[in-house]
Amino acid sequence: MAKFTSDFQNLPQLESCTIAIIGLGYVGLPLAVEFVKRKKCFKSGKKLSRKIIGLDINENKIDSLLKGIDYTNEINELDKNFIKKLNLTTDKNELNKADIFILTVPTPIDKQKKPNLEPLYSAAKTIGKCLKNRLKIKDKINTSPIVIIESTVFPGLTEELVVPIIESESDLKLNNIDPKKGFYCGYSPERINPGDKERRLKNIIKVTSGSTKNVGVWIDNLYASIIEVGTYLAPSIKVAEAAKIIENTQRDLNIALMNELSIIFKRMGLDTLDVLEAASTKWNFLDFKPGLVGGHCIGVDPYYLTYKSEILGYTPEIVLAGRKINDQMSKWISDNIILEMKKRNLIGENTEILILGLTFKENCADLRNSKVFDLIYYLENFGIKVTISDPFCDIEEAKTKYRLIVHKDIPKDRKFKAIVVTLKHKNYLKLDEKYFSKILTDNGLIFDLKGLLPKSNNVIRF
Repeated sequence: MAKFTSDFQNLPQLESCTIAIIGLGYVGLPLAVEFVKRKKCFKSGKKLSRKIIGLDINENKIDSLLKGIDYTNEINELDKNFIKKLNLTTDKNELNKADIFILTVPTPIDKQKKPNLEPLYSAAKTIGKCLKNRLKIKDKINTSPIVIIESTVFPGLTEELVVPIIESESDLKLNNIDPKKGFYCGYSPERINPGDKERRLKNIIKVTSGSTKNVGVWIDNLYASIIEVGTYLAPSIKVAEAAKIIENTQRDLNIALMNELSIIFKRMGLDTLDVLEAASTKWNFLDFKPGLVGGHCIGVDPYYLTYKSEILGYTPEIVLAGRKINDQMSKWISDNIILEMKKRNLIGENTEILILGLTFKENCADLRNSKVFDLIYYLENFGIKVTISDPFCDIEEAKTKYRLIVHKDIPKDRKFKAIVVTLKHKNYLKLDEKYFSKILTDNGLIFDLKGLLPKSNNVIRF
């Protein structure tokens, strides 16, 4: 484990502190579960006896979790005995008991594709008030609280915008060594990969940072206690923030390149997946595929970087070009689907298409910012009736929030003019063209966006 550079007595006890996690979504819930599960430090082997508080303002979510229902489908441990070890609550006053505050709230974008920081600001205000209350309810204050942000932000946001809110609400000052007058902070970007059963929290290297050198070491040791593969202590909070932003920006740009190639190769009459398979025989060819780029990370994070860049007087060209291409793919795909269907005389009154996959990625229940919504909009706007099936989708959420009827199972009671495979869910891997032919009309088409099926006269791949 990393060592403190000097004797720092005012930090919480690493093995027995009380940790509050604010926001119990795809990031916060697995983190809370891992802190509860880990009884011995991965690095030191010391016994861990921490108390964990999990707070979320969504009462329905807390009620479901208390019943052992995980809407993310990411956690296996939520039986009644395990839930008792988690202090799940919507009561913000419970945070007054905490030493460590970890923010895992959403950081989305608005309709103008600008950062929507309201959830983060609201959480920062809540923490500031709790730090103030903490001084009132505790008889002895001999350790300073630490606030850690995991939500994706642009470089500088933690120290320039979040810290002043906490200072204003708490009347405390960042890095003041007096436990009654100060607090510390850090940034440790989340690297959760929803739907991935192999890369889990404990076996993904965690980047850490702190507002002082010693606090950075303390935070690094905190995460090292639950991260089996280790941690990386960044030299500053701003470096850690920037590292998170470019991870997803890089992936976004690589997929944008594949999408643009797909558009070019379509005009050339080439199958893009055939081209990529041939090119991938070179040892250093990067394995990226074209597709719909949605979700709460890759389709959002680059806009945080460009927002900050434009404030500083520079308009990014490559990053924004990649975003433009990826944001337009749903329209391009829908146009090509309609064009191909017209060639087969499949467009008419009551033309019905089956969409397989609504969530933003494979084997995941998350619907946020799924680009399949855009695809459905464009198809319906042309007058096509769309039926949706997705085995992972939260049917109630799709109905109440997005006003869409989703079938868990593939409907077999009618024939479709076309089937569009938008996701390669594990449930679809054994399906073949013969299976789909049973629910297709004569001369019906399969539009395969994910390379699920071999190409044929009736299978059009993008």
